[in-house]
Amino acid sequence: MTAPTTRPDVVEEARRLGRGLGAFNVVLLEHAEGIVTGADRAGLPVVLQVSQNTARYHGAFEPVAAASLALARAATVPVVVHLDHAEDVDLVHRAVALGVDSVMYDGSALPYAENVATTRAVVEHCHAAGVRVEAELGEVGGKDGVHAPGVRTDPDEAAAFVASTGVDSLAVAVGTSHAMTTRTAAVDHDLIARLATAVPVPLVLHGSSGLDDDGLAGAVAAGMTKVNISTHLNALFTAAVRDVLAADDAVVDPRRYVGPGREALAAEVERLLRILAG
Repeated sequence: MTAPTTRPDVVEEARRLGRGLGAFNVVLLEHAEGIVTGADRAGLPVVLQVSQNTARYHGAFEPVAAASLALARAATVPVVVHLDHAEDVDLVHRAVALGVDSVMYDGSALPYAENVATTRAVVEHCHAAGVRVEAELGEVGGKDGVHAPGVRTDPDEAAAFVASTGVDSLAVAVGTSHAMTTRTAAVDHDLIARLATAVPVPLVLHGSSGLDDDGLAGAVAAGMTKVNISTHLNALFTAAVRDVLAADDAVVDPRRYVGPGREALAAEVERLLRILAG
């Protein structure tokens, strides 16, 4: 299997330069708008991530993804539109047909052999369309799965998984956890460095909302490339909305409170992208 070559590969470019690439989740249209605005202001590439859970919330993947693709085309910087944490292979196929740049197939809850076989089939389908594939290995399911705080990825197993599947990037477990609302996590820098040496593709850090600024920069310095952040931005967005509603209980136009949430998100995206780029 050969890696996709038809689209700009900002993930590989970030790895080559030793920089981090910010990947932020889209929940509402305003998330996508704020993320792209922040990236434009920073003058840095970014990843717009639409998850399977978000597709379920909206009732379909296509509306929110199509809006994200339109925003990506209008941006002044490279914007990757990415299907995140897809466990449904049919959803992967629909996303590819719609024109996304990359997908994250999550077979980590499957038995290892089944995960390898299914991931390899996803890779073959996606590469035929010039679409990158991110994946993860592991046998523990659930919200955190292989990203629960105590779980660690073995470098030799990671290298074997990449060789067996042909994936273009790999999500690894090094100490972060999904949905953290405090920035108190710590990652194993030595393990990241060993993984970066053993694995021939860019590494992805999930659950990065739990890391403070120094933690984010340290993870990138150790060898991490794509850095996923969602809950931290959602918290800032929601806080800005609450401030407006608390200040004026007569407000009924959603634009008057959602707009400030979008701006708070854009400002933080700009700041985080600069930290990750070093």
